[in-house]
Amino acid sequence: MKLRRLLAIAYKEALQIRRDPRSLAIALLMPLMQMGLLGYGVSLDIKQVPMCVYDQENSQATRAIVSRFDAAGWFAVSKVLHDEAGVRRAMDRGQCIAAVVIPADFSRTLATRGSASIQAVFDATDVNTTNIALGYIQGVVGQINAAIASDWAAAHGAAPSLLGQVDLRASTWFNETLDSRNFIIPGVVAVILALIGAQLTSLTISREWERGTMEQLISTPVTALEVMLGKLLPYFVVGMADAAICLGLTVFWFRVPFRGSVVTLFAATALFCLVILGIGYLISVRIRSQLGASQIALLVTMLPTTLLSGYTFPIDQMPAPIRALTLVVYARYFVTILRGIFLKGSGLADLWQPLLGLGVFAVVIVWLAARAFHKRLD
Repeated sequence: MKLRRLLAIAYKEALQIRRDPRSLAIALLMPLMQMGLLGYGVSLDIKQVPMCVYDQENSQATRAIVSRFDAAGWFAVSKVLHDEAGVRRAMDRGQCIAAVVIPADFSRTLATRGSASIQAVFDATDVNTTNIALGYIQGVVGQINAAIASDWAAAHGAAPSLLGQVDLRASTWFNETLDSRNFIIPGVVAVILALIGAQLTSLTISREWERGTMEQLISTPVTALEVMLGKLLPYFVVGMADAAICLGLTVFWFRVPFRGSVVTLFAATALFCLVILGIGYLISVRIRSQLGASQIALLVTMLPTTLLSGYTFPIDQMPAPIRALTLVVYARYFVTILRGIFLKGSGLADLWQPLLGLGVFAVVIVWLAARAFHKRLD
């Protein structure tokens, strides 16, 4: 292998990138577009849940309960209803996801029996939102119970009973604000690099076939290894530049806390870029149509990265066969590394397993890519 020939191939591919508007758009504009769309559009936080209230008693006590739901910050009391049919209509029209029904004898029952019930009705079309809203309502009801006990003790000149009560003092580590953006956006970087890297490199060899320049390339003295390295080198530089842009936006625009090592971060990113570029090159060698290669690259990178890497769905909640399948999804290891470095400040001692997995993938993919291209026309 001669460095001069390798650099000549790399220079030729760099010129091709500069002259190809589609490649330039993919390389420069797509990271910014995807960071904006995914960074702002994907969120697991449920806030301002639309709530309707049917207060049959409409007393000072029940209005105070309604105000507690409104002041909690989790709900937006959008409608005050006057009959049960109104609750059904509001649910059917999507005007509210949750509805609280307070019976007409709420205050009297509470005074005579010491306890009273309110009803919560949910539109369970979205199960995840319903479960979260149910937890929110239970939290507000717990606050209401504590306030009622305190008011009763004050009215009777007694101290509130602590018998049977548990004082929970929660402490959250690594993502103290419980903001899902801090969890999601590092994974967005993996999605963007997987898409861009594979899309760009899947066109390298197939472009030569479609444009009829493969014969000229084969007639040159360059070796198959020089062709692979020369064609991938410009895309590696572009991929690392895109990674730097995305990681910079993650820290300085989206304010995701960064607690780890920059060196470890870019070393892992370089390994991931090698895997993605090698996959794209393999596809380009095997499929001689640019359109076909681009579609296959989209299929083998985007679907595993978004569905099986832990980016959107927790791996430990998947069925056992799917969890086993995720072990061969290269993006799983990179997403784990990104979240560990950003949120936990993990070092090499903590991340050696996903780094080793990513390194094995890089070695295997680059080896397969080096053996895939042969200088012949058949």
